[in-house]
Amino acid sequence: MIDGPYFALTVLRVLGTGLTAGVFCAFSTFVMRGLATLPPAQGVAAMRAVNVPAVRPAFMLLFLGTAVLCAVVTVVTFVLWPDEGAVEMLVGGVLYLAGSSGLTVVANIPRNEALARLEPDGPEAVAYWPVYVREWTAWNHVRALASAGAAVAYLLALV
Repeated sequence: MIDGPYFALTVLRVLGTGLTAGVFCAFSTFVMRGLATLPPAQGVAAMRAVNVPAVRPAFMLLFLGTAVLCAVVTVVTFVLWPDEGAVEMLVGGVLYLAGSSGLTVVANIPRNEALARLEPDGPEAVAYWPVYVREWTAWNHVRALASAGAAVAYLLALV
C-alpha cells in the first residue's frame, strides 16, 4: 500500500480531480442545458457572466492546484517508479493533465474567448450561441470523464 508523502499527495489528487469532475459534470448536465433554453442574447450574456468568476482564486486554486500537483507527482512517479500504484498514478496524471487541463486550454477557453468578443444581442452571437453550447458542452463532457477517471485511477493507487 502507498504510504508517507505519496499517500497524502494521492488523497489530495483524489479530492482535487473528483471535485473538478463534479464541477464539470454539473455544467454538462444542468447548467449548460439551462443556458441553452434561454434566447441567444440572454444565454450569451449569462455564460459571459459565468466565465468571469470562473477565473477567480476559488476555482483556479482547485483546477490549477490539482494540475500542478498531478504534474509534479506524475514526473516524480515516472522517475522514481515506486513499488505500489505507479501505473495508476501515471494514468491518473495523464487523464487529468491531458483530458482536463489540456482540453480546457485547447477546446473550452478558445470558445469562451470567442464568445467574450461578441455582443450578446448581435447577429454573430445569435448564430454562434447554439454552436458554442453544443461544442463547449461536448468537450466539457470529456473533461468531466477525464477528471473522474483520474480520481478513480488515484483511488485505485491507494488500494
